[in-house]
Amino acid sequence: MLFSLRNRLFIVFTCLLTIPLIILSIIIPSWFTSIIEEQTQDLTVEAMDQYSLYINSVTTQAQDLGKQVLVNQATQQWLKLENKDAKISKGQSLLQKNQLKTLLSSIMVNNSNGMSISVVLNDGEGTWGNRPDLHQMDWFNDFTKNEQRFAKSHIDAYLPAQGNVNSYILPLFDMNTFKTYGIIKVNIPSALLETALKKITIGRRGHAYLIDQQGANVLQGKIYTPKKVLIQSLTKIKNSQNQKGLLETDYNGEDYFVFYQKLSMGNWFLVSEVTKSDLFSKVYFLQRNLLLTSGIVFLLTIVASYMLSSNIVSPLGKLAKAMRVIENGDFSGAKRLMPTIKSNNNEVGYLIKVFDHTVDRLKTLIETEYETNIRRKDAEYKALLLQINPHFLNNTLEIIGGLAVQGKNKEVMNVSIYLGRMMRYSLNTQSDVVTLGEEVNYIRSYTDILKVRYEDDITIRIEEDPETKTLPIIKFILQPLVENAVKYSFSEKASAEIFIKTQKINHQVLIMVEDRGIGMSEEVISNLLSEDTKSETTNVLKSKGRSIGLRNVLSRLGLYYGKNFSYQIESEKNEGTRITLCINVDRGDLHVEGTSYG
Repeated sequence: MLFSLRNRLFIVFTCLLTIPLIILSIIIPSWFTSIIEEQTQDLTVEAMDQYSLYINSVTTQAQDLGKQVLVNQATQQWLKLENKDAKISKGQSLLQKNQLKTLLSSIMVNNSNGMSISVVLNDGEGTWGNRPDLHQMDWFNDFTKNEQRFAKSHIDAYLPAQGNVNSYILPLFDMNTFKTYGIIKVNIPSALLETALKKITIGRRGHAYLIDQQGANVLQGKIYTPKKVLIQSLTKIKNSQNQKGLLETDYNGEDYFVFYQKLSMGNWFLVSEVTKSDLFSKVYFLQRNLLLTSGIVFLLTIVASYMLSSNIVSPLGKLAKAMRVIENGDFSGAKRLMPTIKSNNNEVGYLIKVFDHTVDRLKTLIETEYETNIRRKDAEYKALLLQINPHFLNNTLEIIGGLAVQGKNKEVMNVSIYLGRMMRYSLNTQSDVVTLGEEVNYIRSYTDILKVRYEDDITIRIEEDPETKTLPIIKFILQPLVENAVKYSFSEKASAEIFIKTQKINHQVLIMVEDRGIGMSEEVISNLLSEDTKSETTNVLKSKGRSIGLRNVLSRLGLYYGKNFSYQIESEKNEGTRITLCINVDRGDLHVEGTSYG
């Protein structure tokens, strides 16, 4: 009786359920640990990168405000009138000081981050009141002695409504003589930096800090990380050539993970720490539960194998036969077999009933799922086409704001018109196909904004063959190519030269985008040219908010034109890249009905 069905089921159940569960109780936590560590590192580094970009944006705005005040005529005129050699009346001095205060008030009202600005002379005289104790201020001494332009969090007694602030300090000097008369102090609310910093913390008891070279907190609050851990980590960070990374430190039998990133402003460090036990607490809890579950499953296996082995073999055998019919796609044949399957066991009977119902449901779902999937993919595709790079949109709005502050109303109107044309083009979902002329007009609006942003640092030429204007083409083919060209031109160079050309030669339409950027290596070009088009096609809808990208552009054109589409990539390291899209036109008429977007 050793090999009876009941005993065999017992052995099989034990092997299939209990033993694997015990093994998984050991393997899964270890696997989860590696995954959590890897994902935690990726997510933390990404969050720290985002915070670094954010703090760069805030400090850059502070620097721009300081420079804007320095070069303003009201500031320079006040310096001249305050010169000891200048013979002016008290009324003239007060009038010029009021003009400077009006300028500072206007800037403070119009900036988006609640920054405030004060101008102080070396003798303590300032726009918002005199500061006789100026030379006793810690932040002032750091600036004069250590050339530290970014000050740690402190209270500015002359602007008390702000609470704690971090400051950017700029020397105040005469633009003609370059003689220094004092400082320009731009206050950044510490709450701005602290609120964003809280999003970086990991685990339940992890911490994130902005610290200086001595390990002191740049912002408010106490540093809860053990001092020894902080000192050891700070020493390693200073000696490391890497701008960011992960350090592991042991303290009192506890392992600490310390993520760091070096910041450019103030020689500060962005640090986030968490203990290993805190990070993997859920994994350890899972491991204990799995081992406990393994013991329970083993006991249940013994009971279940004897209870269920008697009357389930025959009906399950017939059910398996019906499943094999389903595997061949014969739903009608499976339905004919179902009435012959009987069982006195309630659970097996229920299983048969559910399987019968499942056959009906599967047949219905298979017939409807394809159509539903097509509609979903179409919706996702339209959503993809509606994308405008948020970073580009943010830069454009900042350009408009900057021009408005400078009173350049005509330039504000032009940039607004360019952006409006792009938005109208993007938001039109009536058709995924437009004419090449409309796509080029869209790129003109895009490049016009780039010219306003980069001014003389960028040169963009567009040559459009009139015969190509009516070529039907899918949307957003040129923007990713131009976007990449600009990006890699500025990555290592101070200027960019972009050339865009459309041309019809015999039965071929050529679309070319050329730059003088860093170029691509032969290995990168080879990998791109050998990419499996079919597998790349499945990723067309997975941009997740980023640029559509060169590969997706090529894939989408391949989907639309098939064998009539080809491309060529010519690139030389540090010399530039030329991408040529070639479309064979079999019909003499290239016209497709389109809509003008301004």
